[in-house]
Amino acid sequence: MRAILTNDGRLRGPVKTRAPRPSRLAGQNAEAPIRASGSLAEGHPARGTRSLPITLFLLSLFLPLTFNAGSLALSPFRLVLLATILPCLYKWASGGAGRLRLADFTLLLYCLWCFISLCAVHGLGQGLQSGGIQFIETMGPYLLARCYIRSADDYYRVTLLLFRVILFLMPFAFIEALTGENILLDLVRTVFKTHPNLHDTRWGLRRVQSVVEHPILFGVICGALLGPVYCVLGYAKTASERCAKAAVIAVTTVLSMSSGPQSGLFAQIVLLGWDRVLARFKARWKLLWASLGAGYVLVATMSNQSVFEFFITHFSFSPENAYYRVLIWNFGTGSVMNHPLFGTTMIGWDRPDWMPPSIDMFWLYQAIIYGIPAAAAMLATFLAVFVTVAIRKIGDAKLNAYRLGFLASLTSFFLVGWTVHFWNATYVLFIFSLGAGIWLLDAKGQEEMQGSPTRRPTRGVSELPSRAGIESGRPSARSGGRQ
Repeated sequence: MRAILTNDGRLRGPVKTRAPRPSRLAGQNAEAPIRASGSLAEGHPARGTRSLPITLFLLSLFLPLTFNAGSLALSPFRLVLLATILPCLYKWASGGAGRLRLADFTLLLYCLWCFISLCAVHGLGQGLQSGGIQFIETMGPYLLARCYIRSADDYYRVTLLLFRVILFLMPFAFIEALTGENILLDLVRTVFKTHPNLHDTRWGLRRVQSVVEHPILFGVICGALLGPVYCVLGYAKTASERCAKAAVIAVTTVLSMSSGPQSGLFAQIVLLGWDRVLARFKARWKLLWASLGAGYVLVATMSNQSVFEFFITHFSFSPENAYYRVLIWNFGTGSVMNHPLFGTTMIGWDRPDWMPPSIDMFWLYQAIIYGIPAAAAMLATFLAVFVTVAIRKIGDAKLNAYRLGFLASLTSFFLVGWTVHFWNATYVLFIFSLGAGIWLLDAKGQEEMQGSPTRRPTRGVSELPSRAGIESGRPSARSGGRQ
């Protein structure tokens, strides 16, 4: 109650006044839980300035330039990582990336063991050079994601930027497939040194290489975006809008004409469809794991092939490529047993003389080149991210949708990694993707911020609301590539 002075000079009162509501965020410090979005009421993130380091990094992945500084091979993304690694390390160590997580230390352990292996086999000098590049290309993108993707808004903007890049590349990919001309690489080659222009055909069309080293890598990069594009960019959009954006990713991936990326694409579609069809069934993910386990037992007991050989031979476009990957597995595991601790690094892995040196398996590559401890650390990093994000209880529908997109993308990387090796920009993007979803472990949705009871969405995380309600320093795995 208070008195007020009117325009004619008289005192009027007492007048009832309403006390201002205290802000929910009053007193919130940097350690407070992250909100799902800065503007959930509108159904999409508020516009803001995108993080410059993230933008430069993501765009640099698609710049096909190579140059040397002495004996060190450099590329645009390596320059960005060199410039950001120390600031990101400081920010991470001082708490600027949220709580320290198990995956942070397992990935550091991976880098440390790679360095130890290189020193043990080649000496300290080579260990410092190659191990240093390995550290920059591994911890660099991971910490960049950990430090600068700290909310749903950040993750939305990263996904949107990558989608726009693929959308830009799509027409050039069609031209390359139909005419055999890689316009972008040919254009860059007139001024700069760039990747070799491969001419690999399948079904009468050229397999699209675009701006990366090999068609299979182009497929890996594009295919891994299906889940985030559908669940993140598609959140609060109509079904036709979601499917249209997802179709851009799917069609561009198919143009690489590689079975590995298309297997990852198929796996994501299955996950999204499973969530959609069984949205009202609370135990749908437990049922999925039980089904996968039963399928594994069935193949292991009923097939005359191992589970790995069964997967490879049934998800490959040609028997020759399937047979070659089986050979890689057989001789590669033998090489690991011969060099279990430090691997073979740069001296070449154990195989017959007639067999090419390429290792078309990312997960096996780690054990062959750097030893079992390095492979275990890399796999532990993946599982530490995937499992902790998957099992965290989240009541907010938007965060659940974002989580599904993130996990679908990691599922694609994991499966494809058994038939493809990731190197250069593709490897860096994979590691960046691991760190890009850890914010979900700290995020707090709008419902929880308002104190409303946490409830499980009854229509599934991918059942989105309508608009009416919410408007070369390291060893190379290959010189070429297969499938």
